Amino acid sequence: MRRFTVLVAGAAIGLALPFASFSSALAEGIDELPTDLATSYEGVDEGQPIAASKYRDWTPRSEPPWTIGYASSYAGNTWRAEGMTRLMDELLPRYREAGLVDEIVVTQSDLNDARQIQQIRQLVDQGVDAIIVCCSNPVALNKAVEYAYDRGVVVFSYSGYLTSEYALNASANYTDGGYRIAKSLIEEVGGEGNFLLVSGIPGAASSESFDTGARRALEEFPDARLIGQVAGNWTDQVAQTEVQKFLATNPATIDGIIAQGSQETGILKAVLQSGREVMPISLAGSAGAACYLRENPEWISHAFQIWPPGDEMELGFNAVVRTLQGQGPKVQSILRPVYRVEAQDYVASLPEDCSIDSTAYIQPGIDVWFPNETAAGYFLRPADPLAWQASE
Repeated sequence: MRRFTVLVAGAAIGLALPFASFSSALAEGIDELPTDLATSYEGVDEGQPIAASKYRDWTPRSEPPWTIGYASSYAGNTWRAEGMTRLMDELLPRYREAGLVDEIVVTQSDLNDARQIQQIRQLVDQGVDAIIVCCSNPVALNKAVEYAYDRGVVVFSYSGYLTSEYALNASANYTDGGYRIAKSLIEEVGGEGNFLLVSGIPGAASSESFDTGARRALEEFPDARLIGQVAGNWTDQVAQTEVQKFLATNPATIDGIIAQGSQETGILKAVLQSGREVMPISLAGSAGAACYLRENPEWISHAFQIWPPGDEMELGFNAVVRTLQGQGPKVQSILRPVYRVEAQDYVASLPEDCSIDSTAYIQPGIDVWFPNETAAGYFLRPADPLAWQASE
């Protein structure tokens, strides 16, 4: 586990420090961050690249307006759909009006690494200025990332990370998130019992990082037992099917379900259909499960914001545009903390006629998730990207 020195006990923007020992030196690049942001890197996944960015003094191969590629790896869940809606319906018009972006070119690889590599190379050859990817295998795309870098194109992974030194990344600290979500759930049920872990897509960096953090939390409770793990593919229907199968073949009591986000509604439906008493299930944004909480306030006392889909997309897009503008990202990975939300605040935005079948998401909004004043701390020459002028 990596450890860093900080001068204050970080509490900004909802931050807690689960792995609280620090060493005598900060990593290069991180030492330039404000202290409340530097503490976001504590307990980070060992594979997450956190060295100084290669794009500190980089300039793109063309002037604005830029063309941005989105080499999507998967389109089969509502989380991805929500991110795409934010990208195409809100971000593209806003940045096009500002004269910064002219087009976004989208490809889909359906979880096929070879196809995604080919699509990245094609986007580079077609003339895009930057490429966004999401939630991909952390190593499979590295050669394609280097191909892009050699031709003046930056590849930016949001909601996950790539290990290439030529990639940039932006997300919450998912290892910290998995740790805190699991620990809070275990504490919710008294620090002991049987737990099921519902992962996302096996092999994806964010999924593996979350699971690493969750297992760290379980190790701290000798009477908490992980009795099973299934993969829900961050998709309610898949998670519902996999949890149903597990419940049908494992009669043991389950005291809590540690779930990655974007699938807790499907997990809840599986439990309801099984006839079991509904045990606490970690919550991270799905409005359907949040509606059940509103109707059953004794169910669980809290939720977390770790990967709100539209806000995650906007975080990544904001960072891409800043990099194209020459603002100079300090580190390879922009990491922001996750934060806990008390139940009454979490459900406050739900309509009175909310439904457990809702596929919507509760999101804090970009002004909370990644406001300009927070984004500025990660860049050497920060400016509001929509107010930036090419002549500066």
